[in-house]
Amino acid sequence: MDEQRMIVSDRLNEVEEVIEKSLRPSNLAQYIGQEPLKEQLEIYIKAAKAREEALDHVLLFGPPGLGKTTMAFVIANELGVNLRQTSGPAIEKPGDLVAVLNELEAGDVLFIDEIHRLPKIAEELLYSAMEDFYVDILVGQGVAAHPMHFSLPPFTLIGATTRAGMLSEPLRARFGIMSHMEYYKVEELQEIVDRSAEIFNVEIESNGAFEIARRSRGTPRIANRLLKRVRDFSQVKSDGVIRKKQADEALTMLCVDSCGLDIVDRKLMKALIEMYNGGPVGIGTLAVNVSEDAETIEDMYEPYLIQIGFIRRTMRGREATAAAYTHFGYTVDKSL
Repeated sequence: MDEQRMIVSDRLNEVEEVIEKSLRPSNLAQYIGQEPLKEQLEIYIKAAKAREEALDHVLLFGPPGLGKTTMAFVIANELGVNLRQTSGPAIEKPGDLVAVLNELEAGDVLFIDEIHRLPKIAEELLYSAMEDFYVDILVGQGVAAHPMHFSLPPFTLIGATTRAGMLSEPLRARFGIMSHMEYYKVEELQEIVDRSAEIFNVEIESNGAFEIARRSRGTPRIANRLLKRVRDFSQVKSDGVIRKKQADEALTMLCVDSCGLDIVDRKLMKALIEMYNGGPVGIGTLAVNVSEDAETIEDMYEPYLIQIGFIRRTMRGREATAAAYTHFGYTVDKSL
Protein backbone atom coordinates (compact mmCIF):
# COMPACT_ATOMS: atom_id res chain seq x y z
CA MET A 1 0.00 0.00 0.00
CA ASP A 2 2.82 2.42 0.92
CA GLU A 3 4.55 1.62 -2.37
CA GLN A 4 1.36 2.36 -4.31
CA ARG A 5 0.99 5.69 -2.48
CA MET A 6 4.58 6.60 -3.37
CA ILE A 7 3.95 5.78 -7.05
CA VAL A 8 0.79 7.93 -7.08
CA SER A 9 2.65 10.76 -5.30
CA ASP A 10 5.51 10.62 -7.80
CA ARG A 11 3.08 10.73 -10.72
CA LEU A 12 1.26 13.70 -9.23
CA ASN A 13 4.58 15.51 -8.77
CA GLU A 14 5.48 14.78 -12.40
CA VAL A 15 2.12 16.17 -13.59
CA GLU A 16 2.59 19.27 -11.40
CA GLU A 17 6.08 19.80 -12.83
CA VAL A 18 4.77 19.57 -16.39
CA ILE A 19 2.06 22.13 -15.57
CA GLU A 20 4.62 24.49 -13.98
CA LYS A 21 6.81 24.31 -17.09
CA SER A 22 3.82 24.97 -19.32
CA LEU A 23 3.23 28.27 -17.49
CA ARG A 24 6.65 29.48 -18.64
CA PRO A 25 6.65 31.42 -21.94
CA SER A 26 9.15 30.24 -24.54
CA ASN A 27 9.82 33.50 -26.39
CA LEU A 28 9.68 37.26 -25.97
CA ALA A 29 6.33 37.51 -27.75
CA GLN A 30 4.71 35.23 -25.15
CA TYR A 31 6.42 36.93 -22.20
CA ILE A 32 3.92 39.27 -20.52
CA GLY A 33 5.19 42.51 -18.96
CA GLN A 34 8.69 44.03 -18.67
CA GLU A 35 8.13 45.81 -21.99
CA PRO A 36 11.22 48.12 -21.96
CA LEU A 37 13.49 45.17 -21.13
CA LYS A 38 11.93 43.00 -23.85
CA GLU A 39 12.33 45.75 -26.43
CA GLN A 40 16.01 46.16 -25.58
CA LEU A 41 16.72 42.42 -25.50
CA GLU A 42 15.05 41.89 -28.86
CA ILE A 43 17.52 44.36 -30.40
CA TYR A 44 20.57 42.89 -28.65
CA ILE A 45 19.61 39.31 -29.57
CA LYS A 46 18.97 40.12 -33.23
CA ALA A 47 22.29 41.98 -33.47
CA ALA A 48 24.23 39.11 -31.83
CA LYS A 49 22.64 36.55 -34.16
CA ALA A 50 23.32 38.70 -37.24
CA ARG A 51 27.02 38.92 -36.25
CA GLU A 52 27.05 35.21 -35.30
CA GLU A 53 28.45 36.15 -31.90
CA ALA A 54 27.54 35.20 -28.35
CA LEU A 55 25.18 37.70 -26.71
CA ASP A 56 26.89 40.00 -24.23
CA HIS A 57 26.65 38.93 -20.56
CA VAL A 58 23.34 39.85 -18.90
CA LEU A 59 22.61 40.77 -15.27
CA LEU A 60 18.94 40.60 -14.22
CA PHE A 61 18.15 42.05 -10.82
CA GLY A 62 15.03 42.86 -8.83
CA PRO A 63 12.73 41.39 -6.14
CA PRO A 64 12.01 37.63 -6.18
CA GLY A 65 9.23 36.20 -8.33
CA LEU A 66 9.38 38.70 -11.20
CA GLY A 67 10.52 36.20 -13.84
CA LYS A 68 14.31 36.42 -13.92
CA THR A 69 14.71 32.67 -14.40
CA THR A 70 11.96 32.64 -17.02
CA MET A 71 13.66 35.49 -18.87
CA ALA A 72 16.93 33.53 -18.94
CA PHE A 73 15.14 30.58 -20.61
CA VAL A 74 13.46 32.94 -23.07
CA ILE A 75 16.80 34.52 -24.02
CA ALA A 76 18.33 31.09 -24.67
CA ASN A 77 15.31 30.08 -26.78
CA GLU A 78 15.46 33.30 -28.78
CA LEU A 79 19.18 32.71 -29.42
CA GLY A 80 18.50 29.09 -30.36
CA VAL A 81 21.14 27.74 -27.95
CA ASN A 82 21.34 25.46 -24.93
CA LEU A 83 20.93 26.77 -21.39
CA ARG A 84 22.96 25.42 -18.47
CA GLN A 85 21.61 26.33 -15.06
CA THR A 86 23.18 26.53 -11.60
CA SER A 87 23.12 28.83 -8.57
CA GLY A 88 25.59 30.70 -6.40
CA PRO A 89 25.11 28.48 -3.32
CA ALA A 90 25.57 25.31 -5.45
CA ILE A 91 29.11 26.36 -6.41
CA GLU A 92 31.25 25.74 -3.34
CA LYS A 93 34.71 25.61 -4.93
CA PRO A 94 36.40 26.56 -8.22
CA GLY A 95 36.20 22.97 -9.50
CA ASP A 96 32.39 23.13 -9.35
CA LEU A 97 32.37 26.16 -11.62
CA VAL A 98 34.95 24.68 -14.00
CA ALA A 99 32.81 21.56 -14.36
CA VAL A 100 29.81 23.68 -15.38
CA LEU A 101 31.86 25.83 -17.76
CA ASN A 102 33.37 22.72 -19.35
CA GLU A 103 29.90 21.61 -20.53
CA LEU A 104 29.30 24.78 -22.55
CA GLU A 105 29.28 24.84 -26.33
CA ALA A 106 29.84 27.93 -28.50
CA GLY A 107 27.07 30.49 -27.97
CA ASP A 108 25.45 28.65 -25.04
CA VAL A 109 23.84 30.46 -22.11
CA LEU A 110 25.02 29.81 -18.56
CA PHE A 111 22.41 30.94 -16.02
CA ILE A 112 23.59 31.50 -12.45
CA ASP A 113 20.76 32.27 -10.02
CA GLU A 114 21.57 34.09 -6.77
CA ILE A 115 24.88 35.08 -8.31
CA HIS A 116 25.56 37.39 -5.35
CA ARG A 117 26.10 34.26 -3.24
CA LEU A 118 29.03 32.95 -5.29
CA PRO A 119 32.13 32.25 -3.16
CA LYS A 120 34.80 34.90 -3.72
CA ILE A 121 37.30 32.40 -5.13
CA ALA A 122 34.74 31.16 -7.70
CA GLU A 123 33.73 34.71 -8.56
CA GLU A 124 37.33 35.62 -9.34
CA LEU A 125 37.53 32.62 -11.66
CA LEU A 126 34.60 34.07 -13.61
CA TYR A 127 36.50 37.25 -14.47
CA SER A 128 38.72 35.68 -17.14
CA ALA A 129 35.93 33.31 -18.22
CA MET A 130 33.59 36.23 -18.95
CA GLU A 131 36.17 38.56 -20.45
CA ASP A 132 38.59 36.35 -22.39
CA PHE A 133 36.88 32.91 -22.33
CA TYR A 134 39.47 30.96 -20.38
CA VAL A 135 40.14 29.84 -16.81
CA ASP A 136 43.38 29.03 -15.03
CA ILE A 137 43.19 26.73 -12.03
CA LEU A 138 45.71 25.04 -9.75
CA VAL A 139 45.59 21.24 -9.93
CA GLY A 140 47.08 18.97 -7.28
CA GLN A 141 48.46 19.72 -3.84
CA GLY A 142 51.78 20.63 -2.32
CA VAL A 143 54.87 20.24 -4.50
CA ALA A 144 52.80 18.36 -7.10
CA ALA A 145 50.47 21.34 -7.64
CA HIS A 146 50.62 22.88 -11.09
CA PRO A 147 48.55 25.41 -13.06
CA MET A 148 46.24 24.33 -15.88
CA HIS A 149 44.82 26.54 -18.61
CA PHE A 150 41.32 25.79 -19.96
CA SER A 151 40.07 27.56 -23.07
CA LEU A 152 36.31 28.13 -23.25
CA PRO A 153 34.01 28.71 -26.21
CA PRO A 154 32.32 32.13 -26.40
CA PHE A 155 29.24 31.98 -24.17
CA THR A 156 26.69 34.24 -22.49
CA LEU A 157 26.48 34.41 -18.71
CA ILE A 158 23.10 35.46 -17.34
CA GLY A 159 23.26 36.29 -13.66
CA ALA A 160 20.16 36.81 -11.53
CA THR A 161 20.09 38.45 -8.13
CA THR A 162 17.69 40.05 -5.70
CA ARG A 163 20.58 42.02 -4.18
CA ALA A 164 22.58 43.74 -6.90
CA GLY A 165 24.31 45.89 -4.29
CA MET A 166 26.08 42.81 -2.93
CA LEU A 167 27.87 42.15 -6.23
CA SER A 168 31.48 43.24 -6.31
CA GLU A 169 32.37 46.05 -8.70
CA PRO A 170 34.75 43.85 -10.80
CA LEU A 171 32.00 41.28 -11.40
CA ARG A 172 29.31 43.88 -12.07
CA ALA A 173 31.57 45.67 -14.56
CA ARG A 174 31.84 42.53 -16.72
CA PHE A 175 28.13 42.50 -17.54
CA GLY A 176 27.42 44.36 -20.76
CA ILE A 177 23.64 44.32 -20.25
CA MET A 178 22.23 45.21 -16.83
CA SER A 179 18.46 45.25 -16.40
CA HIS A 180 16.28 45.97 -13.39
CA MET A 181 13.05 43.97 -13.47
CA GLU A 182 10.07 46.02 -12.28
CA TYR A 183 6.92 45.04 -10.42
CA TYR A 184 4.08 44.22 -12.81
CA LYS A 185 0.99 46.31 -13.45
CA VAL A 186 -2.37 44.87 -12.40
CA GLU A 187 -3.43 44.63 -16.06
CA GLU A 188 -0.33 42.57 -16.89
CA LEU A 189 -0.93 40.26 -13.94
CA GLN A 190 -4.55 39.82 -14.96
CA GLU A 191 -3.36 38.70 -18.39
CA ILE A 192 -0.97 36.24 -16.72
CA VAL A 193 -3.77 34.89 -14.49
CA ASP A 194 -6.05 34.44 -17.52
CA ARG A 195 -3.29 32.57 -19.40
CA SER A 196 -2.50 30.34 -16.41
CA ALA A 197 -6.18 29.59 -15.81
CA GLU A 198 -6.47 28.43 -19.42
CA ILE A 199 -3.47 26.13 -18.94
CA PHE A 200 -4.99 24.80 -15.70
CA ASN A 201 -8.29 24.30 -17.56
CA VAL A 202 -10.06 26.50 -15.02
CA GLU A 203 -12.99 28.74 -15.96
CA ILE A 204 -12.40 32.27 -14.69
CA GLU A 205 -14.34 35.47 -15.19
CA SER A 206 -12.67 38.81 -15.81
CA ASN A 207 -13.56 40.21 -12.39
CA GLY A 208 -12.16 37.09 -10.71
CA ALA A 209 -8.87 37.37 -12.58
CA PHE A 210 -8.67 41.07 -11.70
CA GLU A 211 -9.25 40.37 -7.99
CA ILE A 212 -6.39 37.85 -7.93
CA ALA A 213 -4.13 40.15 -9.95
CA ARG A 214 -4.59 43.21 -7.74
CA ARG A 215 -3.74 41.22 -4.62
CA SER A 216 -0.61 39.58 -6.07
CA ARG A 217 1.96 42.18 -4.95
CA GLY A 218 2.92 42.98 -8.53
CA THR A 219 4.51 39.52 -8.81
CA PRO A 220 3.66 36.77 -11.36
CA ARG A 221 4.87 33.96 -9.09
CA ILE A 222 2.45 35.08 -6.37
CA ALA A 223 -0.36 35.52 -8.91
CA ASN A 224 -0.01 31.91 -10.07
CA ARG A 225 0.22 30.64 -6.49
CA LEU A 226 -2.93 32.51 -5.46
CA LEU A 227 -4.75 31.30 -8.59
CA LYS A 228 -4.12 27.70 -7.54
CA ARG A 229 -5.54 28.28 -4.07
CA VAL A 230 -8.57 30.17 -5.38
CA ARG A 231 -9.11 27.33 -7.85
CA ASP A 232 -9.23 24.85 -4.92
CA PHE A 233 -11.65 27.06 -2.99
CA SER A 234 -13.95 27.55 -5.98
CA GLN A 235 -13.95 23.83 -6.76
CA VAL A 236 -14.94 22.83 -3.21
CA LYS A 237 -17.10 25.75 -2.10
CA SER A 238 -18.73 26.74 -5.39
CA ASP A 239 -19.32 25.53 -8.96
CA GLY A 240 -15.66 25.67 -10.01
CA VAL A 241 -15.96 29.00 -11.83
CA ILE A 242 -13.72 31.72 -10.40
CA ARG A 243 -15.62 34.99 -10.01
CA LYS A 244 -14.84 38.06 -7.90
CA LYS A 245 -16.87 36.67 -4.99
CA GLN A 246 -15.00 33.36 -4.89
CA ALA A 247 -11.63 35.07 -5.32
CA ASP A 248 -12.35 37.55 -2.52
CA GLU A 249 -13.57 34.87 -0.11
CA ALA A 250 -10.61 32.58 -0.83
CA LEU A 251 -8.00 35.33 -0.52
CA THR A 252 -9.61 36.64 2.67
CA MET A 253 -9.39 33.12 4.09
CA LEU A 254 -5.68 33.14 3.12
CA CYS A 255 -5.30 36.45 5.03
CA VAL A 256 -4.32 38.33 1.86
CA ASP A 257 -5.82 41.83 2.02
CA SER A 258 -6.86 44.24 -0.73
CA CYS A 259 -3.27 45.41 -1.25
CA GLY A 260 -1.88 41.89 -1.30
CA LEU A 261 -0.41 42.16 2.20
CA ASP A 262 -0.21 38.98 4.27
CA ILE A 263 0.27 38.12 7.94
CA VAL A 264 3.99 38.93 7.97
CA ASP A 265 3.40 42.32 6.32
CA ARG A 266 0.81 43.18 8.95
CA LYS A 267 3.04 42.03 11.81
CA LEU A 268 5.86 44.13 10.38
CA MET A 269 3.75 47.28 10.04
CA LYS A 270 2.06 46.75 13.40
CA ALA A 271 5.46 46.50 15.12
CA LEU A 272 6.72 49.61 13.32
CA ILE A 273 3.63 51.70 14.16
CA GLU A 274 2.62 50.42 17.62
CA MET A 275 5.95 49.55 19.19
CA TYR A 276 8.17 52.21 17.63
CA ASN A 277 5.68 55.03 16.96
CA GLY A 278 6.19 54.72 13.22
CA GLY A 279 9.98 54.72 13.40
CA PRO A 280 12.68 55.29 12.50
CA VAL A 281 13.88 51.84 13.54
CA GLY A 282 16.53 49.46 12.23
CA ILE A 283 15.63 46.50 10.02
CA GLY A 284 17.35 44.09 12.41
CA THR A 285 15.12 45.21 15.27
CA LEU A 286 11.99 44.83 13.16
CA ALA A 287 13.09 41.39 12.01
CA VAL A 288 13.41 40.20 15.61
CA ASN A 289 9.91 41.48 16.40
CA VAL A 290 8.30 39.51 13.55
CA SER A 291 10.50 36.41 14.02
CA GLU A 292 12.08 36.63 10.57
CA ASP A 293 15.69 37.16 9.56
CA ALA A 294 16.64 40.60 8.29
CA GLU A 295 17.64 39.33 4.83
CA THR A 296 14.18 37.81 4.29
CA ILE A 297 12.52 41.07 5.31
CA GLU A 298 14.78 43.08 2.98
CA ASP A 299 14.35 40.72 0.01
CA MET A 300 10.73 39.57 0.21
CA TYR A 301 8.66 42.09 2.16
CA GLU A 302 10.25 45.51 2.33
CA PRO A 303 10.60 46.17 -1.45
CA TYR A 304 6.86 45.88 -2.02
CA LEU A 305 5.98 47.91 1.09
CA ILE A 306 8.29 50.65 -0.21
CA GLN A 307 6.82 50.32 -3.71
CA ILE A 308 3.26 50.95 -2.49
CA GLY A 309 4.40 53.79 -0.22
CA PHE A 310 3.89 52.21 3.22
CA ILE A 311 7.54 52.29 4.34
CA ARG A 312 10.35 54.69 3.60
CA ARG A 313 14.04 54.22 4.24
CA THR A 314 15.94 56.97 6.03
CA MET A 315 19.48 57.34 7.31
CA ARG A 316 18.21 56.46 10.81
CA GLY A 317 16.08 53.46 9.81
CA ARG A 318 12.64 52.52 8.48
CA GLU A 319 9.61 54.75 8.94
CA ALA A 320 5.89 54.15 8.39
CA THR A 321 4.11 56.61 6.10
CA ALA A 322 0.73 58.29 6.48
CA ALA A 323 -0.64 55.90 3.82
CA ALA A 324 0.32 52.94 6.03
CA TYR A 325 -1.42 54.47 9.08
CA THR A 326 -4.58 54.97 7.03
CA HIS A 327 -4.56 51.48 5.47
CA PHE A 328 -4.19 49.71 8.81
CA GLY A 329 -6.76 51.93 10.57
CA TYR A 330 -4.45 53.97 12.79
CA THR A 331 -4.87 57.66 13.49
CA VAL A 332 -2.48 59.52 11.23
CA ASP A 333 0.34 61.28 13.06
CA LYS A 334 0.23 64.92 11.89
CA SER A 335 4.02 64.99 11.81
CA LEU A 336 3.89 62.52 8.90
